[in-house]
Amino acid sequence: MKLQLLLFAGLAEQLGGSELTLHIEQDSLTVEALKEKLAELYPHAARSLQQSFIAVNQAYAEPELLLTEKDEIAVIPPVSGGEPTEEDLLQTSGNLVCITKDPISVEEVTGKVIHPNHGATLSFVGTTREFTFGKRTTLLEYEAYEPMALKTMEQICSEIGERWDGALCAITHRLGSVGIGEISVVIAVSAPHRAAAYEASRYAIERLKQIVPIWKKEIWEDGSEWKGHQLGPWDPTAGPGQSTPEGGGAA
Repeated sequence: MKLQLLLFAGLAEQLGGSELTLHIEQDSLTVEALKEKLAELYPHAARSLQQSFIAVNQAYAEPELLLTEKDEIAVIPPVSGGEPTEEDLLQTSGNLVCITKDPISVEEVTGKVIHPNHGATLSFVGTTREFTFGKRTTLLEYEAYEPMALKTMEQICSEIGERWDGALCAITHRLGSVGIGEISVVIAVSAPHRAAAYEASRYAIERLKQIVPIWKKEIWEDGSEWKGHQLGPWDPTAGPGQSTPEGGGAA
């Protein structure tokens, strides 16, 4: 059996590229067995592989799921949230979620959720900060598994609509190079009342950092590092409420 794997961020650097072809002697293999096989073949990346999750057909997979040659398989290292299209822009869900390499307009994203029945609209703007714990960041580089990132961003918008009845959410995230003071993400939320809007806005950014396969590379004056989840074990299948990272050069 031949499996084609997609790799991202620091894991792609450790294994030597963004794609990996794996030839398996047996006719079937579970997700858990795949991770064990990869750790055996690439012992220098065993720790990263242990912390990673497998996505099958753009959804986080259970350990016992059987893999086939037809599956789209991605190895997802801890997130911070495909190849770009020719237009360098992907949008879905009536343009509520978007991934782009262009500068983000806060007004444009916010305008997507303004509703005549909503009395509160909030916009969260994440920017690249220069200093984190005394260490100077010069640039951030963002990378994504774009099809799955869009799906999980859509999921967040749906969850917000269900948890806060009638609330609307729009998310735009930037990829590529994001300089000091530039915007990497805008999350706009609207609701009938301000309490729900505040709660939904915080939920959206924390959920994004938990489940959306987007990674950031911090570039300093003296080096660089891919940053993922930094507070406790990362589990994107655990459901809402898991702690999310706060440090690392951007909101």
